[in-house]
Amino acid sequence: MVESKEISTKIENLRGYLYQLIGQNTSLIEKEVVMVSQELDKILNEYNVIINKKIA
Repeated sequence: MVESKEISTKIENLRGYLYQLIGQNTSLIEKEVVMVSQELDKILNEYNVIINKKIA
């Protein structure tokens, strides 16, 4: 339970940071935007695995 809350917090923080970066940059292919987006995808996948294990 704690692990999913920690990952959920990371997701929200990264999502907020990504929105901030997108607001500052005119291009979605800026290096930092892409890197943060990829990190967010990775953490979302980890979260999905945890949730699916709890359901199964």
